[in-house]
Amino acid sequence: MRCPFCGHEETQVKDSRPSEDGSAIRRRRACSSCTQRFTTVERVQLRELTVVKSDGRRVPFDRDKLARSVRVAVRKRPVEEDRLERVINGIVRQMEASGEADIPSKQIGELVMEALKEVDAVAYVRFASVYRNFREAKDFRGFIDELSEPGAEP
Repeated sequence: MRCPFCGHEETQVKDSRPSEDGSAIRRRRACSSCTQRFTTVERVQLRELTVVKSDGRRVPFDRDKLARSVRVAVRKRPVEEDRLERVINGIVRQMEASGEADIPSKQIGELVMEALKEVDAVAYVRFASVYRNFREAKDFRGFIDELSEPGAEP
């Protein structure tokens, strides 16, 4: 593992422990050159996923990008970090379990919306406003009205 501080290629693992949900291993490392310490996270990856964008481009799936999007939606909301990690891990597992290596970006957006609907209604609306490209207040109004209908619990 390359040191993020000095770029030296030899580091030592000082401590390893599983994450709370057991889906990752956190390793505390120390650089043998500059002695700086840092943490790495290792996750099981069942298959290489490729995101198929709406314009047909294909890009490698980036879990960090997914996590950033979810975190932006829940910013300043009362959602614990461990719950966010479970949500993100669940979305990734659903994509891996689909059996497909190519995942349309639209499908990822729908998975995120489903997950956020269960976590926080405000985060759900925030994500939907970007994902569905709301342009005017009436777009929000129509979306909120759909949420307010009987049987449409967030």
